[in-house]
Amino acid sequence: MEIYVGNLAYATTDEGLKAAFAAFGEVTAVRVVTDRMTGRSKGFGFVTMPDATQAQAAIDALNGHELDGRTVRVNESQPKPPREDRGGYGDRGGRGGFGRGGYGDRGGRGGYGDRPPRRETRW
Repeated sequence: MEIYVGNLAYATTDEGLKAAFAAFGEVTAVRVVTDRMTGRSKGFGFVTMPDATQAQAAIDALNGHELDGRTVRVNESQPKPPREDRGGYGDRGGRGGFGRGGYGDRGGRGGYGDRPPRRETRW
């Protein structure tokens, strides 16, 4: 069972989290989530315990109790919801937008949405 642990102190390490849960049974994996840019803890983590009864005992015992000076929230991890398409401004068929090569519905080649192309002026 994968367990979510929230409201962790920034000083909490993988080893400290493992020690807290190891008192209730076997711990196979521990991960305190960190920011990619700074390397600083984001204040939550995950613990994996293979035995569901031991995992439930750890959840019941540690939820709402203090760990490294913070009252932690502990529960069974829920699956991450699917992400929406992030491809543009509004409903333009998922094409365009900053990450997709343009601003509008022009096949991902840039442009400004539904506005017709600008006419060239010849002098």
